[in-house]
Amino acid sequence: MKKDDFPTRSQVLVFRAKASLLQIKRGFENYFDKNLKKFSVDQNFKEKPSLAESITPLWTEKELEEQFLQAGKIQNLRQAIRKLNGLRVPANQVFSFWQHVGKTTRRKGYEAGRELREGCIIPNIGGGLCQLSNALYDTALKANFEIVERHAHTQVVRGSLAEQNRDATVFWNYVDLRFKSQNDFYLDISMDSENLTVRFRGEKQQNKSLISISRNKTIKPAEIGSCATCGVSDCHLMVKPNEELINFGRTAFLVDEFSPEFDEYIQKNRCDKDVLFIPLDGNFFKKANYAWTLKGFSKINQSLLVTAIRSYKSRQLATQGASRQNNLLGMYEVLALTYAKQLKYDALHLVVQQNLLPFLWNNGDLGGRTFDVLMTALPMRDLQKRLDFARNSHPESTTLGDFRADEWLVEAEMKALRYARKIITPHSEIASLFPEKAVLLDWKIPTVQSPKSKVQDPKPTILFPASTVGRKGVYALREAIQGLDIKLLLLGSIIEKEDFWQGFDIEKTTLDEGLKKADLVVLPAFVEHKPRPLLKAAAMGIPVIASKACGVENVAGIKSIEFDALTLRNEILNNLKINERVSAKYETV
Repeated sequence: MKKDDFPTRSQVLVFRAKASLLQIKRGFENYFDKNLKKFSVDQNFKEKPSLAESITPLWTEKELEEQFLQAGKIQNLRQAIRKLNGLRVPANQVFSFWQHVGKTTRRKGYEAGRELREGCIIPNIGGGLCQLSNALYDTALKANFEIVERHAHTQVVRGSLAEQNRDATVFWNYVDLRFKSQNDFYLDISMDSENLTVRFRGEKQQNKSLISISRNKTIKPAEIGSCATCGVSDCHLMVKPNEELINFGRTAFLVDEFSPEFDEYIQKNRCDKDVLFIPLDGNFFKKANYAWTLKGFSKINQSLLVTAIRSYKSRQLATQGASRQNNLLGMYEVLALTYAKQLKYDALHLVVQQNLLPFLWNNGDLGGRTFDVLMTALPMRDLQKRLDFARNSHPESTTLGDFRADEWLVEAEMKALRYARKIITPHSEIASLFPEKAVLLDWKIPTVQSPKSKVQDPKPTILFPASTVGRKGVYALREAIQGLDIKLLLLGSIIEKEDFWQGFDIEKTTLDEGLKKADLVVLPAFVEHKPRPLLKAAAMGIPVIASKACGVENVAGIKSIEFDALTLRNEILNNLKINERVSAKYETV
């Protein structure tokens, strides 16, 4: 295009004036239109059969400046999808794009994206939503819906559905897209790191009635200029370099509870333009559980109020049980969505701690981005299967069946993990579930001093470094040591039945005191995500027997076994060398 072809300031002002008049006129028409309604979301829409779908790529340009505007477009798509995904449109009711999306403003989270206007691709708040309206129109055609209102673009952008005459431009509020169906239908809209997917769910209809909008003039895609890359420096619409453009493409690290392994990984993989999201500065507030290393980031985002509320609520609850787990999940969601509100659209890659993952996925914040997961626990689906197995094995347990997550949360986590680029964890069992994309970190072995003299006990002594709950393998341990002349050191509360250890020589202790006395540390857990006591024992040279579920198979000094009582008993006998101490009353397991 020639320089004279670009819109001048006066032309832009004239366009805005005309648009304002048309918006006012359409606003009055919409207000009195009884057929124009807002529809509600049906949470069960995923269960409906698929009618038709349209999949289009998000990233179509390679230039940095163009990607900057495409990132703005993707942010705008995120905001609009939140308004549309899951909508149930009743039979013979008209769906209106703008009735549900509303006016796009910065206050609502919209950014400058790519908008086609008067022969140019210009930056505009809310720009890029035509990719969504194009896909909606394309899907409506495939589903044989009746098209009530549709406007074709006056120009054709390379790679868009306009090249197939299956496009629908929108401009708030007078250029709308409207359609309806003879049957109820549901909008299922999502983004992964590469594509926008629009899918309609419901029952198919046979008839179709289309409004055909022909183009008065078709311009080849190559002739359309972009304000980001056209090179006309004196054009008032040109995208000029700024701090956001310089730092474009940054990574955001979204973390919660401190982990030395993850902290080291983040420091090795961050760069100066990256952003860190933390609950609070644990170093400043003397909170070791949030003591992340803060150096080397362009910005640190804290969520002090959310963290304070979570801490208060946590102190009001029991140390175990369903109520505590539900509270934790609720506060994870609040923290995740607080982070999401502060997350800038130019963060194209995220590194997310697992407990935040399903909520960010469900909120659409991972769409259009690549992301890695800092994995701290088994996936919820695997975890619940493990707990169900344990409960079936020990139906007398008072704790193994007390909590299961809602299915939508389990499903959200599974989908997010499927699309994650990397799974980063020091936990060997978790890493084994993702052989193609797991990054297995080394556990950080603590620096400890061995006690000058071991506290002697007339009996061999075993330390069980956990509370007495079913998931920590207490039933297998009790069965394995039945009849052995040993002392059992216990940490935490006895949450199973109060008489659980009746007939055994037990002693309640702390971790540090227990390690001074222990000849052996044993943890045959069904589930263990924080094996720090085992690492400390191994660092002190104390033999450790742990189930593979503890995730420490590669740590020197720790023997990983399957968690059955017979195998555990044999390992205990071999380590303590107490075959001669076995009670004659013991019956074979």
